[in-house]
Amino acid sequence: MMDILFFKIALALYLLSTAGYIASLLVRRVQVAKVSTWILFSAFIVQGLSIVFRYVRMGHTPVIGLHDSLSFFVWAMTGTYLAFQLKTKTRVLGAFVSPVAFFVMMVASVRLGGDVSLPEILRGGLVPVHAVLSITGEALFALACCAGAMYLIQDGFIKHRRITNFSRLLPPLRDLDRISHVSLLWGFPLLTLGTIAGALWARTVWGSHWSWDPKQVWTLMAWLLYAFVLHQRLAIGWNGRKAALLSIGALFILLAALIGVSAFFTTAHRFV
Repeated sequence: MMDILFFKIALALYLLSTAGYIASLLVRRVQVAKVSTWILFSAFIVQGLSIVFRYVRMGHTPVIGLHDSLSFFVWAMTGTYLAFQLKTKTRVLGAFVSPVAFFVMMVASVRLGGDVSLPEILRGGLVPVHAVLSITGEALFALACCAGAMYLIQDGFIKHRRITNFSRLLPPLRDLDRISHVSLLWGFPLLTLGTIAGALWARTVWGSHWSWDPKQVWTLMAWLLYAFVLHQRLAIGWNGRKAALLSIGALFILLAALIGVSAFFTTAHRFV
């Protein structure tokens, strides 16, 4: 099956790009990071082909289920990061993005080759809309988290006046903050629209927009925190360290909603 073959190739390329980015930090050479960026771009293209072939084989948008949702998450996050490369000098940020992509792909590979049939309850136009918008928004939030984490590292070097060859290799604070800001600016409305689509679908299937499902509650908590961060950025002008810390904290709450809730609570969203 071509989708499985291309997925495995993409996984290998993500591993290779991760090794390259780590090597760029160890040898302190931007050129190594540039090569790793091209490898990451190749992984993005190959994974896109995997998604297309999976769509053909399944007959519906491949965003439902653990494997497909995680795979699409990685593809959206990687594509967004690569797009930022066109206007910012943040190649070394790939040292954070690429390992996350590889790790998530490894988790997704657990269900590789599994059942591709779609339950009757998930058949409907709103389901892929809900999944695609929500996962894309979450991928943007993950990118904001990576940029925020690297911002904190670079900010720490500057504050403690530890300007070394390593710190010079890291992206400028302005570019990292810009990536975090733009990711939040686009990720929030996408997650909001995805949540609305999910609520409309829930009304059709379960007869209610809101059922106090644990995953709904935790997702709402994350949404409120992201709304607060975005408001502070736009209305008050928050940036830098505060925004980076809140972006990281909000992502952990979102991850708890996506992963932790299914492990410890009874939820109607086990299809994800």
